[in-house]
Amino acid sequence: MTASGAVWRNWARNEAVTPVRVERPSSVAAVQRAVVAAGKVGLRVKAVGSGHSFSGIALAPGVQLDLLDLAGLIGVDTVAGQVTLAAGTRLFELPRLLRPYGLALPNLGDVDRQTISGATSTGTHGTGGRFGGLATQVVALTLVTGDGTLLRVSATENAELLPAARLGLGALGIMVDVTLQCVPAFLLHAVEAAEPLEEVLEGYLDRTERSDHFEFFWFPHTETALTKTNTRQPLESGRSPLGRVSRWVDDELLANGVYRGICGLGAALPATVPGFNRLASRRSGKREFTDVSHRVFVTNRTVRFREMEYALPRAVVPDALREVRALIEARGWRISFPIEVRSAAADDVWLSTATGRDTGYIAVHRYYREDPAAYFQAVEAIMRAHGGRPHWGKMHDRDAASLRSDYPHFDDFLSVRDRLDPERRFNNSYLERVLGR
Repeated sequence: MTASGAVWRNWARNEAVTPVRVERPSSVAAVQRAVVAAGKVGLRVKAVGSGHSFSGIALAPGVQLDLLDLAGLIGVDTVAGQVTLAAGTRLFELPRLLRPYGLALPNLGDVDRQTISGATSTGTHGTGGRFGGLATQVVALTLVTGDGTLLRVSATENAELLPAARLGLGALGIMVDVTLQCVPAFLLHAVEAAEPLEEVLEGYLDRTERSDHFEFFWFPHTETALTKTNTRQPLESGRSPLGRVSRWVDDELLANGVYRGICGLGAALPATVPGFNRLASRRSGKREFTDVSHRVFVTNRTVRFREMEYALPRAVVPDALREVRALIEARGWRISFPIEVRSAAADDVWLSTATGRDTGYIAVHRYYREDPAAYFQAVEAIMRAHGGRPHWGKMHDRDAASLRSDYPHFDDFLSVRDRLDPERRFNNSYLERVLGR
């Protein structure tokens, strides 16, 4: 336990809080004691992991539970291909933990700093038109509820809670472990290429349907999209990875080191941004390689930024992006960060951004030293006009009144919340805004 007075900030440095106290439990019993103790003095309690949410979902003005010491592999069912992990296990640790069993997660996002509980609870999704987000891989979990008791949720225990608890926003209790459905470890054959933006938009729906994992980035002020197409292959087909030097030059020196300087210059001199973006598009040649899945899914990102991402009915994504492009041109903004476009399969998780519909994602970013407000608000208006749902862990301005109509099971989720946390022990200002009091 640490004394109050220390300011906690998220990775993007846009959210901060000074908790009354911080606790770092390393056991489930310690989590239970912390929740009970908070209740006795009327304090709210929130879990925090790596701080990679851009929204205020993890802010804990009362008791902050840092779960990074509650980590590791708890159990493996090799017959079912399922693994149980402590809640604070970070995604980048999973390849090492799963390798001895020949297992992997079926899909991953492009950042792996998050804890498994944070990633599933906020809706981390990755890309792949036939694949769901991380929450769809959850088959069981354990929560510490407001009175400190343990609640197991699975297909055989409290099964009616599973559609809510798989993606619970931290509103239902403190997740202390999670069981994931894995797949046999596999390779990804990656093809990365620069292509004309309009051709990519025209082919977006077809490519998301026939490719295992397709995404693209568009640098504003250019007519070029940088596409990434990943095809799943069995391990025995053989790796053909990028060379160590080539990977370092492309993914570390250029994508992080040089790019950080370009973003800083663009923030000081916005007129330089279009030229740098065109240069970046021209320098992005074709790459083709094959490697184990996590080394292809994940990209190391050290340049700080702020992000807003919206999930749309997949069919409207091309037109929505065209509207964003027209918006940027009309406002005369200079946007240095690329826009990222991905996809996910429809699922049945109540608060998943892909619940009930095949989904495409449009993510907009700004360098962390630039004010994103005007850009994000204007893009958000476009996304809302197309039936968009905001990513829970990224910046947005929505509230419960506007979100209710976007989620068929919104009120069902609130009923579960009323049942599991009637005293709002796990509430904070963000949850009050997006779920109501």
